[in-house]
Amino acid sequence: MPGNQGADVQPADWKTQIYAVLKEAGVRHAVYVPDAGHATAIELFEADDTVTSVVLTTEEEGIGYLAGAWLGGERGVLLMQSSGVGNCLNTLALQTCSRFPLLMVVTMRGEWAEFNAWQNPMGQATEPALRLMGALTWRADRPDEVEPLLRGAATMAFDGDQACAVLLGQRLIGTKEWVKPT
Repeated sequence: MPGNQGADVQPADWKTQIYAVLKEAGVRHAVYVPDAGHATAIELFEADDTVTSVVLTTEEEGIGYLAGAWLGGERGVLLMQSSGVGNCLNTLALQTCSRFPLLMVVTMRGEWAEFNAWQNPMGQATEPALRLMGALTWRADRPDEVEPLLRGAATMAFDGDQACAVLLGQRLIGTKEWVKPT
């Protein structure tokens, strides 16, 4: 099971900021495929009675779910890992054609200090693939970048009906290390 090692940051601060910024932006739905990089935000959303948290089978389900939330007048966020972006590419056409607000927060794999070579192709293609599908992207590699980038992306998504993604770089998250289950 992968764990995070070596992050030279204050992980609780930026991880907690994700939840705080999204709550402040009026997010009422948090949809996700479980991921260690999003664990703090997922736990905080799960504990929040004002937010509906949904565990997805696959990431592209989240796009349809969030389109439905928007039709119902509510805001949501899709939390996923970069490998999940590959699963979403065709479904991102839904946002392109209907122009509903879509906010994604993506933890990156397949870059700095990656131990799993299978993560590299999609990790390297994540940002260009999102842009090709019309999503606006921003990348946070330092803790102080997370809050302002996420706040700006939420504004552009929810006030401008854009597809927006904040990419949380592996240098921010820390190196992943394979931990053999006991």
